Amino acid sequence: MKEKIKQNAPHSAVYGLGLIGAAVYYISIATGFWMGVLGFLKALVWPAFLVYEVLKALHT
Repeated sequence: MKEKIKQNAPHSAVYGLGLIGAAVYYISIATGFWMGVLGFLKALVWPAFLVYEVLKALHT
């Protein structure tokens, strides 16, 4: 029996490119090794920062 495989390529591609861009940005402004590690962790959750800022801007 064949299983259907759900493919989310467009969403994954946007998230992946955003992850790479955010990682490059956060790591490039890091002042030390641990700030670079923190920057990478921030890059993993960049959509949460984006949604927060959009909602904050819409509230005012």
